[in-house]
Amino acid sequence: MPKGKLGFVPQPSLRYWPVSVPKPEATFLNVSTPGPVLIRTERWLNGKPWVNSVTLQPGGDYEFKIVLKGRLPGRYHIHPFFNLKDAGQVMGPGAWLDISGTAGDFSNDVRTLNGDIVDMESVGLFNGIGWHLFWGVLATGWLLWWVRRPLFISRYRMLQAGMEEELVTSTDRLIAKAVLVAVPVAVLAINAVTIHRYPNAIPLQASLDRILPLPALVNAGQVDAEAVKAEYVVAKRAMIFTVRIDNRSDKPVQLGEFNTANAGFTNTELPAVSSRSSSIDAVLKLDDNTPIRPGEARTVTVTAQDALWETEKLDGLINDADSRVGGLLFLYASEGGERFISSVSAAVIPKF
Repeated sequence: MPKGKLGFVPQPSLRYWPVSVPKPEATFLNVSTPGPVLIRTERWLNGKPWVNSVTLQPGGDYEFKIVLKGRLPGRYHIHPFFNLKDAGQVMGPGAWLDISGTAGDFSNDVRTLNGDIVDMESVGLFNGIGWHLFWGVLATGWLLWWVRRPLFISRYRMLQAGMEEELVTSTDRLIAKAVLVAVPVAVLAINAVTIHRYPNAIPLQASLDRILPLPALVNAGQVDAEAVKAEYVVAKRAMIFTVRIDNRSDKPVQLGEFNTANAGFTNTELPAVSSRSSSIDAVLKLDDNTPIRPGEARTVTVTAQDALWETEKLDGLINDADSRVGGLLFLYASEGGERFISSVSAAVIPKF
């Protein structure tokens, strides 16, 4: 089965982290797939291999790579995602993946510390099934021992009559003592046998990695944008921003794109942007589309109007306890096409 790399461009996080969402102090990168169709063989974050959870910095840029190995042939839609402690999943961009070959060719062999080759698809399978059966039979027998006699009404009447001692017989106490002694002894004995059989074993790792973000691509300082206010017109499905843009670069710049969640809005009046975008989701309109000169600070009104707000379920933000909108503004130099990225966030005022 072929092996492929799932890689995406650096994913910038907003410097404006929602108050109601726990900060990403412990995160874990994984892949969402429609069942066990792939296995993950490698994970890289900012060029470093890692296996544990990691702390991310809000506003930092991170580049990740996941190496996957196909298990079942087919065409599948997958998503990378970060599991955030106490917050849940944060999905990344989706991609279609084709797995060719035949399922019988799949193998998942690894070399242990002792140098043995084991098949991860079957190693320990019968041992696990045996232990489940053992504990299941023990628990079922213990349960049946108590439910074999009349329950509830008759026992309630005995309690009312002050016959608590008769509810538990001497045989019950004897069996309970035997189980109380046998179970810990069995667990300790089997544990000793396992340690003797596998002397070189690494415990499950529970540490927290700290990987620094990449050099800033977002809010790098040359061009800064700040959202003064934001309004969402429900009837028109339009988000209207008032944005103050401060151009501290040495080139004139123009606002070209606005991205939030799964929605992208493009300024089609900019040739540099239209040539870069293979597909334009929605149109971004500005009240003043002239280039912002070096050293100039300008306040512009930006309108992102499209049915995407509704189809992507983004218009529900007006019902949230923290009604805010956030995203990335992409500004382009008038000469050379250099791109500057700035994150913006503002409280949303709905208009019905």
